[in-house]
Amino acid sequence: MTKQFKVAGIGELLWDILPQGKQLGGAPCNFAYHVYQAECQPFVISSLGPDASGDEILTRFDELELDKSFVQLTQGFSTGTVTISLDVNGIPSYIIQENVAWDNMIWNNSLEALAKSVDAVCFGSLAQRNSVSRQTILKFLETTRPDCLKVLDINLRQSFYNRVTIIRSLEFANILKLNDDELLVVAGLLGLQGTDDELMSQLMQKFSLKLVAVTKGDKGSILMTSKEKSFMEVPKVKIADTVGAGDSFTAILVAGLLRNEELKRIHKTATQIAAFVCTQKGATPKLPKSLLKF
Repeated sequence: MTKQFKVAGIGELLWDILPQGKQLGGAPCNFAYHVYQAECQPFVISSLGPDASGDEILTRFDELELDKSFVQLTQGFSTGTVTISLDVNGIPSYIIQENVAWDNMIWNNSLEALAKSVDAVCFGSLAQRNSVSRQTILKFLETTRPDCLKVLDINLRQSFYNRVTIIRSLEFANILKLNDDELLVVAGLLGLQGTDDELMSQLMQKFSLKLVAVTKGDKGSILMTSKEKSFMEVPKVKIADTVGAGDSFTAILVAGLLRNEELKRIHKTATQIAAFVCTQKGATPKLPKSLLKF
């Protein structure tokens, strides 16, 4: 029987307020749900307020069969929300509520034990906007085993990032995933120049990364390691919205890497899954078994 890898997503947990209603959201949760569908054991590390919105999220976790053991309830802070508007192509823009529960995740003994046991953890820049959660995230990364995949899915949002946060995150990571716009922002912050491929290579060398993944919307995506480069075009699909597509791509990438699958095979599966998510409303649709080729 294949080992069931332990995979954590740490950071924001919230309601996405979309034009058609609210959906469970936050990159770590979206990532964890898709990792679960790829037959890994997922853990979401975040915080909710002791309120009705938080209770609804915990109920949704039960429906999705997600472990909620590491979702803290933080007194004095409300459950987070993000108001999302979509352009004519289904591309989202965000208004992110500040100083909410997920900004205030506390380090504790149970997180320390989990950190020592996980095979992979995915984190981003957004949940590091507040010092409390930032310290918890960095402590978690610091506590993981040397062989743990530490995946920085950078998710730059509004002004909730800076050069210091980006550099610190890259120093902890061994895998980097970002989109083409974020690649240019990160390169600018670090004073790097060149083509996308050259920037990816520079980032890999500067921060000793095992792999860099860049998604380019409908222009495809690139995976690059020190030995191999893979480019994959995007299937033509009818887009409902693109919310969560990047998180599903990251989830399948991680699941494939943990299983030591061939890079091209991982890339093809991740691309097909992300394209499918774009055809569905919301970030956590049930994935067709036919696309999960692990």
